[in-house]
Amino acid sequence: MYEIISTLVLGFVIGLTGALAPGPTLVATINASLAGNWTAGLKVSLGHIVIETAIFFLIILGLASVASPYTAAIALIGGTALMAFGVMTISGSRSATLAAGPVEEGASPYMAGLLTSAANPYFWIWWLSVGSALLIQSLEGGLLLAAVFMVGHWAADTGWYTFVSTSVAKGKTLLSDRTYHGIMAVCGAFLILFGLYYLSGVLIPR
Repeated sequence: MYEIISTLVLGFVIGLTGALAPGPTLVATINASLAGNWTAGLKVSLGHIVIETAIFFLIILGLASVASPYTAAIALIGGTALMAFGVMTISGSRSATLAAGPVEEGASPYMAGLLTSAANPYFWIWWLSVGSALLIQSLEGGLLLAAVFMVGHWAADTGWYTFVSTSVAKGKTLLSDRTYHGIMAVCGAFLILFGLYYLSGVLIPR
């Protein structure tokens, strides 16, 4: 039970650090919420989850077995990437904003979530480094733990984007930019610390 809970929390926190990062999916959520639809964030996140589900199955069905001889190298890359993303998150927190941008008509929120994820280089770099390394590590404890990690990850995406869409749709500043900057900075620091911890397991086997 401890492993399940710790993996769920890890998936949530790591997922939150990614969801908080400014990018096209966040912009799509804000734009889709301007008409007063607080469920836009949920719809965008579901589109985002579709493409991540495909990645999940790709990893557990093929990549994990291919990568098994290179676990140490993957962990090294993953730990380094975690620290790099942490630095990027702290740096980006200084100019991040939740202010509504210009409305973009066209794709539904579901499609917007899928397309903005697929077209975002940050998304693929994250999954090819941090995401795959952590998921493969979770998979060492069985398919259940890998699934629990993804559930935690998706809970972070869904919770954050729904919070943002509710804030925008209701016309209330539930989260100021200053607070947003602080949360991002804390998440960035967490990524750096977890990256160091992750690397310590490679360099100093427990």
